[in-house]
Amino acid sequence: MAADLLLTNAEIHTLTDPDDVHEALAVRDGRVVRLGSAYEVAFLEGVETRTVDLDGRVLLPGFIDAHTHLTEVGTRLVHADLSGAGSAVEAVSRLADRADETDTGWVQGYGYDESEWAESRYLDRDDLDGVPTDRPVVAFREDMHTAGVNGAALDRLGDRLPDEDVLRENGRPTGVVVEDALGPIREAIAPDVGATRDRLRAAIDHANARGVTGIHDMVRHSHAPRVYRDLDREDDLSLRVRINYWSDHLDALREVGLGTDDGDGFVRTGAIKTFTDGSFGGRTAKLSEPYADGADEERGKWVVSPPELHDLVERADEDGFQLTAHAIGDAAIDAVLDAYAATEADAARHRIEHLELPSESAIERLAETGVVASVQPNFLKWAGDEGLYESRLGTDRRERSNPFRTLLDAGVHLAFGSDSMPLDPLFGIHHAVNAPIESQRLTVTEALRAYTHGAAYAGFDEDRLGTVEPGKQADFVVLDGSPWKESEKIANIDVAMTVVNGAVVHDAR
Repeated sequence: MAADLLLTNAEIHTLTDPDDVHEALAVRDGRVVRLGSAYEVAFLEGVETRTVDLDGRVLLPGFIDAHTHLTEVGTRLVHADLSGAGSAVEAVSRLADRADETDTGWVQGYGYDESEWAESRYLDRDDLDGVPTDRPVVAFREDMHTAGVNGAALDRLGDRLPDEDVLRENGRPTGVVVEDALGPIREAIAPDVGATRDRLRAAIDHANARGVTGIHDMVRHSHAPRVYRDLDREDDLSLRVRINYWSDHLDALREVGLGTDDGDGFVRTGAIKTFTDGSFGGRTAKLSEPYADGADEERGKWVVSPPELHDLVERADEDGFQLTAHAIGDAAIDAVLDAYAATEADAARHRIEHLELPSESAIERLAETGVVASVQPNFLKWAGDEGLYESRLGTDRRERSNPFRTLLDAGVHLAFGSDSMPLDPLFGIHHAVNAPIESQRLTVTEALRAYTHGAAYAGFDEDRLGTVEPGKQADFVVLDGSPWKESEKIANIDVAMTVVNGAVVHDAR
């Protein structure tokens, strides 16, 4: 039978083996049916076959982002993008521009990173009162665990903000809020179904343009699951979605009989997601030793306490759900491993998200139990000797952070994602390959496999996704350059084409 699509004159790396490289492949009915030379594959060309000459470009399995928040990605595309702002003044200026563009509702900004500013401090009420509007203003830090709001927002939210997560000076709210205090803000600005669809559609195009063919979306209170399924029914979904539902959805999932891995080829149920701690940026990640730049004995906080976590894990595991827990600090990581210890973790493929500061004993336990390390290589942008990790943790803990090399050598399952900071696999792969510390550094092939096969494994998809092989889904990314030949500038390589299920969903050639 003739193929639907032939991709030829390429450098195809299957990522099954470093030496397994081919010149061409054929796709039929959304699956790879042949790999080989251009001559061999050409025998499958028919009258209606689409043949694409890739002009020597590099073809890889499509990237799977194992941890993202796609609605937030779309929101950044719609509202003020504060990423890359060089100062508080520039961030406020972008918010002011956004206020000028809109007439109603909150003025929203996303993605500022004060650790890159000369004056490293959070955006606060005094800053945001400088935005010329009488409407509420909110500016989310890049990690989404800290935000600044103006006086109008504080007045509107009132006592809905929990006191313990509202920062104060001399009894006056500074406008800086963390963790649980973000809940009422998220509720106030939550988009409706139509707006969610618009944002997800924009974010999907954004992801496809970066070679992403699949995502594990960490969905909280959102219309995203409905929109994903609507887009799938309408044949308008150009990436595969694994929905990791928040823990407060557990009872509803149990009632309707929806379990991990239920679904079709494009939309499937993933894990039950929970927090344990916060973030290093907000000094809320839970540590066993105090922060280097915090108040005396400041060690972060529990967002979900160990007893609550144990209860959740027990309830979810009883019904066969995969669990995934946000844990950044070493104390939080140990708490998650303790909770998983009572389960069949290897069979369930429970996960830990972020895992930024695991102890040596935690790494051993991860390898022994089969718990997946779902990590974000782009966080290494903060791992330099003058970066965020150095200021928050000090030199010793900075050098022990994000130990991808150590994890992989220990036999831990490694899955890469972005946490949308930014959603760009090549950016993350670049940092993993060029990490400042040997214990963090991977080879090009290892980093690519973590963003393909490793992420597929974390979602029970390794038999259909993550490598280029006959019988597997035809999900590919085509690069203008070789990450092996341009290993010191991987982040600068352009994505020429993205293919999902045998359909070209992005073409920049």
